[in-house]
Amino acid sequence: MPRVGLTPQTVVREAAALADEVGHDRLTLAAVAGRLGVALPSLYKHVRGVDALHQKLAVLAVGELAEEMTRAVAGRAGRDALHAVAVAWRDYGRRHPGRYAAAQQVPDPDDPEHVAAGRRALDAVYAILLGYGLTGDDAVDAARIFRSAVHGFVTLEAVGGFGMPRGLDRSFDQLVAALDTAYLDWRS
Repeated sequence: MPRVGLTPQTVVREAAALADEVGHDRLTLAAVAGRLGVALPSLYKHVRGVDALHQKLAVLAVGELAEEMTRAVAGRAGRDALHAVAVAWRDYGRRHPGRYAAAQQVPDPDDPEHVAAGRRALDAVYAILLGYGLTGDDAVDAARIFRSAVHGFVTLEAVGGFGMPRGLDRSFDQLVAALDTAYLDWRS
């Protein structure tokens, strides 16, 4: 009999909280079961296995990140929009390191919910790039540059990879300014 109140959504939410605490790479079904106070076999009534749990966590994380990015870009354009979305992305990575790691997985084409969440995140970036006149292949390249730059910063910051004494917020703002300059001066 499944534990009363235990649902697949509850399992995934607890897994997300645990991943943020211990790291995405250390997330196991046994740890989730322990956190929920249930026997490990009880989880199999709600999630098929660790791979399925990681997939569901990726969907949750991408959806959350997409929501924050979409909110950040609303009513903004140009550098203001670029900065707002970059900050939303960085803040999400800081608040939810385990979920952030899960969100880096390419959406599974067999999971429509994952694909839709990934599309919402990408659409937030494309909305910004459209303001720079970047569409088609140029927008794909520019979106990859944006993701690489912001993800790289977030990842290095998370592991303490910036050892110089200069403030990180200023460096992050300079990164966004450099992206703005690149997009303004884009040549196909």
